[in-house]
Amino acid sequence: MAHDQTLARPLTSAMSGPLHGRIRVPGDKSISHRSLILGSLATGVTRITGLLESEDIMATAQAVRQLGAIVEKHADEWHVYGRGLGGLTAPAESLDMGNSGTGARLMMGVVAGHDMEVIFTGDESLCRRPMGRVLSPLKQMGLQLREAGQDLLPLTLIGTDMLAPIVYELPVASAQVKSAVLLAGLCAAGETTVIEPERTRDHTEKMLTHFGAELSIIDKPEGRFITVKGRPVLKGQPVVVPGDPSSAAFAIAAALICPESDVTVENVLINPTRTGFYETLIEMGANITYE
Repeated sequence: MAHDQTLARPLTSAMSGPLHGRIRVPGDKSISHRSLILGSLATGVTRITGLLESEDIMATAQAVRQLGAIVEKHADEWHVYGRGLGGLTAPAESLDMGNSGTGARLMMGVVAGHDMEVIFTGDESLCRRPMGRVLSPLKQMGLQLREAGQDLLPLTLIGTDMLAPIVYELPVASAQVKSAVLLAGLCAAGETTVIEPERTRDHTEKMLTHFGAELSIIDKPEGRFITVKGRPVLKGQPVVVPGDPSSAAFAIAAALICPESDVTVENVLINPTRTGFYETLIEMGANITYE
């Protein structure tokens, strides 16, 4: 019998010398998703620099294209020509979100506020991930699901232009569910409030304000109350996507374990909801500074 030539072989690792230099990491995934989505809901053009060109982000770009937005790359910029709030149209085919749970959940919030029937699907992995936590509040607002009682893709969502505003308390802190409800709330007549038990990444809130939505955030003993006023006029905006702090973490960790290293990561996102890794390293004695 022939021996398998692909058997694992031992690898040897040796300590590296000091690391020196300046690097840039790819654009932040969370902000990239939201830039494309909010650009599609705005009027005019949204110009995005630094967009992460990963498979997940390209799936979201294709999804908003299928709903009627124009998404084009011009040199180092991506341009999104939006349809305006409520102006998206039903796609001719299903929205294939690939392996992107973030893209799927955020786009469900978008579809909920439009009078259209949309099939969501994805790859084998995504089709095993439950969507119940995001579907629950959206159904309270008026979204209908053709596959009653199901929460795994593929799913057929039936949106409505008569979406109702709600006050929704997240049972578990989730930036994706929060964002989906806030995006749906843009299309509701009235104010939609999400109560999160603890603070999660707040990119959606910051970007909604950047595009012209009216938003209020109040911290109370029982949680963080985020309220969006429905049916604003969103206008296309320039967006500069900073580097992803999760990607920067690898270079920072490598520099810290190689004595005498001096590494600078340029243009990386510094947001209090995303710097826990760095703050922990500083508490452990790492020499990390923000410039």
